[in-house]
Amino acid sequence: MSNERLRAALLAQRMTVHDLAEAIEVNAKTVERWITQGKVPYRRHQYATASVLKVDVTTLWDDGRAFDTATDLSRAEIVTVYPHRHMVPSSLWRELYARAENHVDVLVYSGLWLSEDPQFHDLLKAKVERNAQVRIMLGDPGCDAVRQRGIDEGHRIMDGKIRNALMNYQPLFTSHPDIGFRLHDATLYNSLFRSDDEMLVNTHVYGIGAYMAPVLHLRRLAGGGLFNTYAKSIEQTWGSARAVTDIDMAGA
Repeated sequence: MSNERLRAALLAQRMTVHDLAEAIEVNAKTVERWITQGKVPYRRHQYATASVLKVDVTTLWDDGRAFDTATDLSRAEIVTVYPHRHMVPSSLWRELYARAENHVDVLVYSGLWLSEDPQFHDLLKAKVERNAQVRIMLGDPGCDAVRQRGIDEGHRIMDGKIRNALMNYQPLFTSHPDIGFRLHDATLYNSLFRSDDEMLVNTHVYGIGAYMAPVLHLRRLAGGGLFNTYAKSIEQTWGSARAVTDIDMAGA
């Protein structure tokens, strides 16, 4: 039996099967089977689809697996998990931030690899020129948390990496003052990369660099708590961080 409710919800959003498949990262033929054959997707795909189509999940499926619980929703917010950051497709970082309309946040110690990407610089400029909120939070090079993170990773150069990142961002700091740059002294347990209702969470693991640690790709769902937990961490860190000054840039 076909799922006419799903077909109608797609039409209401003026989306095609391919549009939905791309948005929730599944094969278009899979979505087609959900509609034409009435196949019931995995719970996380149910919630992801409902979020994209802006309807309640029970509007699309009323099977026994569509339980609207915080645990199910939080689990459904996990799009995928990468065992190491270097395994995240290089295109995903730009694609994720390219989709942003309102919020672009980077919370790291140095994030040196991002600061070295000229396409990322162009993306930040384009977003702030379209009135998106853009915030870059780097570790304060002189703080204890930065020093300790360098030791935890097996080196003592974290402060130097941050200064290099500041040097890379200097043209943006000068030409686009609406881009928010701040330095924090927080002990980070994760590096966070937020684009509206999507986020990449790069965990920190004692003894290895962040590029070797796991990354969670999250997508916020109404009623879920996982995305919001990390989003609150961004807000708290931003609120306690200090503005980057000309002196900081000069010392980079």
